[in-house]
Amino acid sequence: MAMKKLLVLLFGVFLCWNVLADEIELNPSHPDRYVVVKGDTLWDISARFLQTPWRWPDIWQANEQIANPHLIYPGDIIELTFIDGQPRLTLKRGNGKLSPSVRRTSLNNAIPAIPIDAIAAFLNNPRVMTQEEYETAPYIVAFDDEHILGSPGYKAYVRSFLDGIDDGYIVVRQGEEYKDGETGESLGFESVFIAESAVTLKGDPATVMLSKSTREVRKGDRLLPALEGPIVQNYFPHAPDSDIKGRIVGVVDGVSQIAQFDVVVIDRGEQDGVEVGHVLQIDQAGETVRDVVAGGGAEVTLPDEKAGVLMVFRVFERVSYGLVMQSKRVMHRGDVVHTP
Repeated sequence: MAMKKLLVLLFGVFLCWNVLADEIELNPSHPDRYVVVKGDTLWDISARFLQTPWRWPDIWQANEQIANPHLIYPGDIIELTFIDGQPRLTLKRGNGKLSPSVRRTSLNNAIPAIPIDAIAAFLNNPRVMTQEEYETAPYIVAFDDEHILGSPGYKAYVRSFLDGIDDGYIVVRQGEEYKDGETGESLGFESVFIAESAVTLKGDPATVMLSKSTREVRKGDRLLPALEGPIVQNYFPHAPDSDIKGRIVGVVDGVSQIAQFDVVVIDRGEQDGVEVGHVLQIDQAGETVRDVVAGGGAEVTLPDEKAGVLMVFRVFERVSYGLVMQSKRVMHRGDVVHTP
């Protein structure tokens, strides 16, 4: 009986090791060694070694001097080794010589997980608002000196301010409506960033000074409290623990064809279990074509094809913003996203 239990246990361990080996595939052209340079990202480096770059923590083997494998610096050396036949990434600091001294290095010098420049403009804006939130937000009623439109350096007058609100605001305008890719249900509206503003006099109406506009400000544009962006060091890609499936319902900048480093909107958010850092596979939706043999107007839908990978970097209640990290073929609105 004891021998039977031992055999079952060993078989379970064997299955676990094989599942790990099946899930983690090495890049066929992987190097054995790589020296980190300025401008690298964790995703780029991992893609040199792995088919699934977000899986680097699963094969990471840190030494005692490396407390956090997410903090890698230019000059560090990444090596691929094998332990009991399983791939492992090891890291050596600088010239590879280890010493008991404590390394004092600014976190800002560590290479980022993803290209931060690609998402920097979206960390605070745009936002997603419901129709009710937009209609009840403070709004611009007029401009100083009888101006029809506002621009940086102009004063604007705003109604519906509440006492005690912080004096930093952004001016927004209602943009695209996002709808569920399956049901068509409204998930909210994009609030398009127009300008920054600072309150110079509170009241009803309040006075604000406009600055850093991307376009001319109009009467009726809304104001939202300015927010600080998330800490970018926390953008560490990882696959969801649950089965998440949705669709691409928006593309920032209105492009029709989606490629690497484009920002997209998906119809799944916080209430669906989506988190910042979640990696989702993108499948190009299968085209519906006529069956010329069957005739009679018969149609058939072709299977979805794997097209790319995105990483979620901003989450709202019903929708999320993602950055396309890998692109194998052209993607479009309506394409499916799901847990890898």
